Amino acid sequence: MSAQHPRSSATVLLLIFVAGLGVGAIATSYVLLGTINNLQDDIANVQNQVSQISGDQTVYNQNITLYQNSTALSEIYEKTRDSIVLISGTTSNGTVQGSGFIYNLTGTMVIVTNNHVVHGASGISVTFSDGNGYAATVKGTDPYADLAALSVPNASTTEFKPLTTVSSSTLKVGNPVVAIGNPYGLIGSMTTGVISALGRTINEEEYTGGFAVANIIQTSAPINPGNSGGPLLNYESEVIGITTAIVADSQGLGFAVPSNTIQKEIFGLVNFGTYDGHSYLGVKGEDMTYDTAQTIHSSVTYGWKIDEIVSGGPAAKAGLQVNDVITAINGTRIRNGDEMSSYLEEKTIPEQNVSLTIVRADQTLQVSLTLGKRPPPPS
Repeated sequence: MSAQHPRSSATVLLLIFVAGLGVGAIATSYVLLGTINNLQDDIANVQNQVSQISGDQTVYNQNITLYQNSTALSEIYEKTRDSIVLISGTTSNGTVQGSGFIYNLTGTMVIVTNNHVVHGASGISVTFSDGNGYAATVKGTDPYADLAALSVPNASTTEFKPLTTVSSSTLKVGNPVVAIGNPYGLIGSMTTGVISALGRTINEEEYTGGFAVANIIQTSAPINPGNSGGPLLNYESEVIGITTAIVADSQGLGFAVPSNTIQKEIFGLVNFGTYDGHSYLGVKGEDMTYDTAQTIHSSVTYGWKIDEIVSGGPAAKAGLQVNDVITAINGTRIRNGDEMSSYLEEKTIPEQNVSLTIVRADQTLQVSLTLGKRPPPPS
């Protein structure tokens, strides 16, 4: 008995070992199965996420295509082409041509265009998109904004298909735009681009006597002679500006008066023949730069430096001095003359009190000033 005991024990141990292996294999298989199931769940989740991302990307691409393909742009053109007119006239230098668009002023249909299109012109006519032409009368002009309003009393009411004009306050650099007009007499030509900058100023010495046309939109939409006075449109076929000027020999550099200026002035132009709400400081000057700051020993390198003060003007009455640097108006930072002129044009009116922040040598001062009204433009 004692001799057989070790052999029996070995057998029992062997059986226990084999059973342990079986149990271990089962447990291992169970763990592996759970791991595989978890991996399959993770793979399924990743696949769902990829599918969602792919779906979102498809929608995004469709939106981009909607705004860029020729069909969308052709729809804008078809919606607006009958609202844009050709303006012709005669000056001492020959014939002139430009563009304009139909505007509904509380039931009164007028043509909006640029002042420089009709300035000094006689025998002015308006030709609608159907080819019908009529004599036109200038109702009002404002050289300081390069705007004019015309009436066409003999035209049939069916000719007038006004465009919708919306606020330009929400415009941003990069917004896509469309310009439609009559460059070089090529009626109904359309170009596209983006808003390149906001708050520019342009100079039209012949019409403004040296004052800047302020708060201007800069656009990359190609603009050529004859486009002047035509609408600048957003992709909803709404007017956000009126094309007004180009820089000679430039590539893709055009300008437009913003629609806010049109809406602010149109009533006065039509009913009173003018608009006289342009604020006036009574100063001349230049943009501040680092080099200028070193020359005059100023502590600031931005702003607008006063070079000349008009006797008896608002700045003279407020005690401003030559070499004062205007750096803010009513707390709004002013980096250069564009920003100063655009702020005054858009945010102020004559007789309004404003607070100027100026730097005089190394002192920062607050000066209260009552704005004046610009003198009449040259005739």
